[in-house]
Amino acid sequence: MADNSKIKRRAFNVGTCVGGLGIVIGAVSLILEFGFVYLPLPRFLLHMVTLLAVLLIWAGKIHHWLWAQRREFTWRKPVPDLTLLLLTAAALVIADKLSGTPAEQGMTELSVRWLIFKLYLLILVILHLGRLSISAAATGRAPTRILLISFALIIFTGAILLMLPSAHHAGRLSFTDAVFTATSATCVTGLIVRDTGEDFTLLGQSIIMVLIQIGGLGIMIFGALFALLLGSPLSLRESVAMRDIMNEQAPGRIGRIVVFICITTVVLEAVGAVGLYDLWPSELPSPQRCFKSVFHSVSAFCNAGFSLQEDSLGSYRTCWQVYGVFCPLIILGGLGFPVLNNLWLILRKRLFWWWGNKINPKSLPGSGRLTLHSKIVLVTTLCLILLGWILLFILEGIRPDETQLEYNGLTVLDSFFNSVTARTAGFNTIMIAKLSAGAKLVLIFLMSVGGSPSSTAGGIKTVTFAVMVLAIYTTMRRQREVHIFNRTIPLMIIRRVATLIMLYGLLLWILTLLLTITEHSLGRDMLDLLFEAASALGTVGLSTGVTGHLTIAGKWVIIVAMFVGRLGPLSLLAALTFNARPVNYDYPREPLIVG
Repeated sequence: MADNSKIKRRAFNVGTCVGGLGIVIGAVSLILEFGFVYLPLPRFLLHMVTLLAVLLIWAGKIHHWLWAQRREFTWRKPVPDLTLLLLTAAALVIADKLSGTPAEQGMTELSVRWLIFKLYLLILVILHLGRLSISAAATGRAPTRILLISFALIIFTGAILLMLPSAHHAGRLSFTDAVFTATSATCVTGLIVRDTGEDFTLLGQSIIMVLIQIGGLGIMIFGALFALLLGSPLSLRESVAMRDIMNEQAPGRIGRIVVFICITTVVLEAVGAVGLYDLWPSELPSPQRCFKSVFHSVSAFCNAGFSLQEDSLGSYRTCWQVYGVFCPLIILGGLGFPVLNNLWLILRKRLFWWWGNKINPKSLPGSGRLTLHSKIVLVTTLCLILLGWILLFILEGIRPDETQLEYNGLTVLDSFFNSVTARTAGFNTIMIAKLSAGAKLVLIFLMSVGGSPSSTAGGIKTVTFAVMVLAIYTTMRRQREVHIFNRTIPLMIIRRVATLIMLYGLLLWILTLLLTITEHSLGRDMLDLLFEAASALGTVGLSTGVTGHLTIAGKWVIIVAMFVGRLGPLSLLAALTFNARPVNYDYPREPLIVG
């Protein structure tokens, strides 16, 4: 019996290797065909390689089904794969019917049919890679370490794709610039060393947009979604791994939360794209206006700050969409999906109550009230926006006339927008370099706080900042416990908050110190270097003009800063110390003088 189990396991691994080989061959064939201006191989040969890749992937699938254990295999598993195959076949038949006379449009027919087939291959590759990321997180190793490795692989893959000749315009894109751009997109930062709208083609801009979407939501979210779409529920180990990554308490809710995250993202980004369509000049072709709307909507909701204009949103600072579309997308993306889910559950209960639906609202999931986490996030977010808004307006308003900005200082709307965008979005309607030193310090503070936990934003997070303020207030009032909204915050949370703030401050100091060394020859101001380090570590994307003139060493310092800022200092520390054993003993206590 044991030998039979070993044989089946070995056969299962063979099927995995065959499918994996098909994925590699398929990815290489797609890169060779679409990544070069001039094809490196004959098109017919590339078509045959594509066909071989699909056959290998399906051979691996069939091998898995044949050798799967009875308790593991159900007839539902092949249904999604077969459905996708049938849809592709139907698309090929429709394309054949609508193409016209073969003698007249033979080449066009062939191109359309093979384009559909290659799209099917691309979907297969993405689905398998997404599922692979979930399986890797469930191996028993540190999920945060798997998350770190997956982000690094995405950045490296994105850099290679951006270096393809058809991804950028004439001129060589260096490896450092490609890695910098891919890191900035994947870590949803927005700092650029190459102009996104001018230096990259439509393919390159699409790659950047995909990296922003993957980096904003996380490769694990996409992997879990693909698993659910393929009719393969997450196993217990995979659910536990996703729970650790998503900071969710109940593993059984992971699938529901993943679906909510993806639906919310699609809906909000679609609404944002519709609202931005009229923002662009009417002279642009409709497809180009659609792409710019989708690109900026994705960039805003994911708090990335990438723009296809050289001056970001400076040319549109008087348009209502900048404040009526960009600001809501940035704020909602920075609240975090736990808060959005909590608000949606409350709204749904209220709607059932208002409309008198037969469904009992009490039977719906959720308590119908704001959680402590949601209350802290919403109050802190509102306070930070108002504080930044008021301070920016006052600090720029009291400047002498000869030192004000060339457009007579910040307006009320400019101050509001930059207070919102400084908390990790990175868009700007003004030239940051022309701000006063006080205004820059305010932006540095907002960038360091950042958004909220489990969101697309960076920084120490709003909850961390709020808990530390409450801990200081509690100490001043000589209270024993930290309280808020009639709830007590555990001591372990306060320790994590103190550790995170200390690590973040130390990292910000080290990064600024390194920039003073690497950029010493350029004679940059210390405040500008601190601003650049805070923007990178907080994954914001605002810059005083330092980014475009960084040395190679300075670019790699910023790359590391963006990577660490996106993962979070605590996550990085947890990944590095995963195997450390807890200490189960105590030493004698002795008083210590503090302060």
